[in-house]
Amino acid sequence: MKNNLRVQRAIKNITQAELAEMIQVSRQTINTIESGKYVPSTVLALKMAKVFEVPVETIFELGEED
Repeated sequence: MKNNLRVQRAIKNITQAELAEMIQVSRQTINTIESGKYVPSTVLALKMAKVFEVPVETIFELGEED
């Protein structure tokens, strides 16, 4: 799964720590999602979409291997 979480954060000008606080996870969780090492739960993905005010598909997309 691909994501553009880092881009979305840059658009909103928020840090990993700020996003983590908003959605009640650790900064390390945000880091592992951005690096592609962790795929978030549906609930977590929806919380992120709400913060960025975009559809989930704007942040996450299936890769060819998915």
